[in-house]
Amino acid sequence: MQSVRDHYENHLAPIYAWMCGGVEAALTRGDAELDALGLVPRATRHAVDLGAGFGMHSIPLAKRGFEVLAIDTSPELLRELRILAAGLRVRAIEDDILKFHQHVAGAPEVILCMGDTLTHLSDEQTVESLFAEAAAAIVPGGTFVLSFRDYTAALEAERRFVAVKNDADRILTCFLEYEESHVNVHDLVHERDGSAWRQRVSAYRKLRLSPDRVAAALERAGFQVRPQAGLSGMVRLVAEAKPRG
Repeated sequence: MQSVRDHYENHLAPIYAWMCGGVEAALTRGDAELDALGLVPRATRHAVDLGAGFGMHSIPLAKRGFEVLAIDTSPELLRELRILAAGLRVRAIEDDILKFHQHVAGAPEVILCMGDTLTHLSDEQTVESLFAEAAAAIVPGGTFVLSFRDYTAALEAERRFVAVKNDADRILTCFLEYEESHVNVHDLVHERDGSAWRQRVSAYRKLRLSPDRVAAALERAGFQVRPQAGLSGMVRLVAEAKPRG
């Protein structure tokens, strides 16, 4: 079982844009998601994108006028982000998302933790630590948006095999094994090599996060929470920072 960082760097990062349907399609979806959320600069113009990847949300945020701190642990995805964001006010930092507060240049009015980034944390206590850091950093009335996949209902038998994406030269399938608090995700990549097919396999752990428990943890951290339907069947929580007092 690899760490999240190693799994992405050695296995998923080289095909991540392909997984997302291509860079342009991903940026278009990210832009549409920000439109639906109504995220435009209103106060400090600072935004933080946790688990930014190649910039699906960081780049649309910057094009809206935000100064963006984009933080991720993948050097390869951040290299792609820097190329795609050339000329935009995006600062790409390779670090643990729990350390984002060490890199902020000003109090953010928007913090994003999208995709399935939240489930990559080690346990629920670490999730609560992230929420505390976000609450301390964000301006009163600021918006903290999270999305994650709900793994609380365990899939059984053949439903544990998930066809993620395929084309004529590559097939990505994942197999899920459920534990009490985590799900072990086995990503199987088959790639055409001339007339032969090559297989690459890697596995890592994700948290099984209950949307209700995540919303309650956000409330305890000082946010007001609105649940929404996210992209690709994900849960999306929109949390507004309450006034400090």
